Amino acid sequence: MAVRILLAEDDRHIVETLTFVLERDGFGVSAAFDGEDAVRQLRSSPPDLLILDVMLPRLNGFEVLKLVRSDPLLKSMPVIVLTAKGQAQDRRMAEEIGVDEFMTKPFSNRDIVAAVRRVTGPR
Repeated sequence: MAVRILLAEDDRHIVETLTFVLERDGFGVSAAFDGEDAVRQLRSSPPDLLILDVMLPRLNGFEVLKLVRSDPLLKSMPVIVLTAKGQAQDRRMAEEIGVDEFMTKPFSNRDIVAAVRRVTGPR
């Protein structure tokens, strides 16, 4: 069974690109375009992995990550944070909340697939 990924990202071009790249590599991908929708999807049908943009409408990525880490059913889910804001304070905040991987935009397709494989383990 394919690893199921929820991609929480408000840039539709990035969603389109990552969906294509990840599905081509055998992953199942669904998308949320804001933080509230991401939380709703996480709670209704938890994926195997969350790829999370920091700059999301409604709830930002840090707020979503805090909710994930405080939810007993979701707290062990691997999370990769993607951000255009690569400042040290953002990385530190994400790591303190409990992110598994932190990637800055722009990123290569190969790097994102490698990160997904690292946090989801062997298939």
